[in-house]
Amino acid sequence: MAADETLRLPTTIFRGVFNLGLKNAARIQLPKALAHPELFADWDEENSVCSLFVEYEDGQLHLDRSASGTEHHFHRANGESSARSPWSSRDTAVLLEWATILSADFFARMPDLMEDFEEAAAWQEAGYPLYVCETDPAFLELLEVEIEGELLTLPWLGSGEVAQEHLEGDNHLVALLWNGAGGSPDREIARAWVDPATDQPVTSVAPGIDWDAVGLPADEVSSWFEGTYLNHHIIPDGATALITASLERMGGLS
Repeated sequence: MAADETLRLPTTIFRGVFNLGLKNAARIQLPKALAHPELFADWDEENSVCSLFVEYEDGQLHLDRSASGTEHHFHRANGESSARSPWSSRDTAVLLEWATILSADFFARMPDLMEDFEEAAAWQEAGYPLYVCETDPAFLELLEVEIEGELLTLPWLGSGEVAQEHLEGDNHLVALLWNGAGGSPDREIARAWVDPATDQPVTSVAPGIDWDAVGLPADEVSSWFEGTYLNHHIIPDGATALITASLERMGGLS
């Protein structure tokens, strides 16, 4: 039983004003074949490392930027890590130059910019349509992002407690764990992952489960898990949408 998309909240528009700093990468034009990447970045506060992900259908470039410099590697279309680029040497050289500069500019705004994104996301969740960062006089940028509506899901209505656990494997594999005796959830009763052909969640239930003990039939557990997986692992939250929009602006793609 699939999650009911009619119970999905509407998509909303959120605007934020941020100090994105320098946009040096915007001066470089990407090759036509690589002109439309999907971008994301993450900030490892403990190690002071900024990770930039530049993704295409046929491969990915991953850079780690720190105070000591930049390291990079590639991924093939199947997700396999590789030291060799899946693209031509000429296109790769331009992409690497662009991404290295972009990662340096993004790193230069850490951690302040990431903190602004997290604060803005909290404002968005609270229902505010606009966020303006606190800043000294600076050139500011207005970002406008679409925030996809989440599915309206009920809390767990079965017996005991449930929890989600990431598993090793492709396609963002997550297990639903359950414990009916009041302890920490430790028995896998279902799995969910992303179908690479559709980018939508798929679920399966574990064999040999006493669904009467779980308190819900298997199809209801599957539907509930699909909805929560969609909300937590597929639909971008406000901070994720703002990170991508900022990278596109800083990189000259928008």
